Amino acid sequence: MKTPKRLQPLVDEGLIDEVIRPLMSGKEADVYIVRCGDDVRCAKIYKEADKRSFKKAVEYREGRKGRNSRRARAMEKGSNYGRQEQEQAWQNAEVDALFRLANAGVRVPTPYGCFDGVLLMELITDEAGYVAPRLNDVTLSADMAIAHHAMVMKDVQRMLCAGLIHGDLSEFNVLLDHTGPVIIDLPQAVDAAANNNAKRMLLRDVNNMTQYYGQFAPELLSSKYAQEMWLKFESGKLSPETELTGQFVESEQSADIEAVLAEIQAAFEEEQDRKARIQAETEDEF
Repeated sequence: MKTPKRLQPLVDEGLIDEVIRPLMSGKEADVYIVRCGDDVRCAKIYKEADKRSFKKAVEYREGRKGRNSRRARAMEKGSNYGRQEQEQAWQNAEVDALFRLANAGVRVPTPYGCFDGVLLMELITDEAGYVAPRLNDVTLSADMAIAHHAMVMKDVQRMLCAGLIHGDLSEFNVLLDHTGPVIIDLPQAVDAAANNNAKRMLLRDVNNMTQYYGQFAPELLSSKYAQEMWLKFESGKLSPETELTGQFVESEQSADIEAVLAEIQAAFEEEQDRKARIQAETEDEF
């Protein structure tokens, strides 16, 4: 096939030997299957900010530490230079998260680097060597759903211990290879300790996955892993080896009604945004 313009520099530099075919096209990025030497990999081309549909990105960037104070000030002011740096930081966030999570034992695609807005990473395949399906495209037995839910909860736990929350985790951002679920799409990963939305995003991520697996194993629907994780995380008692039960007793203290209502409204709006993105991505797949 004809080499896409954004991939040509990587071909010229010898990072990619051949563009095999497009894999999918979404609102945030286009993904191609490429050959690098003897290996077949993915090339994820990030779209420019004005062409992406990811809303409320500022909520996800909150708490991210800049490596350069001049760049941080420029990003805050919104200058042309600042917008360029902000775009670069958004693109680098995923490869940074992938390296960090792979080192923490989370099942994510192996990253090979980000070059001019193109992320090269492992192509996840099934047992037959075909591109692994997303969870939303498979049907599971009850036993498999319970086993895979436990694997995802453990990976979410490892992520939290590594200081990160996916922020947009759902059955559309998890692939299924021959050994189990693999988490993908992490440019919006948030700092668990520095982002004021971290708890809400963790709750949403875990709820999305529990709702998905719960359609095959309804007993999972009563679990409360996110609340249990967050309580232990806040108290400094969460480690990758911590055994979780999925049980959590809500506090009997009086709730801040306005805060609860605001959180419900925010969650509703984010869920509507998520569904709109999912529908658009499904329609745009090659």
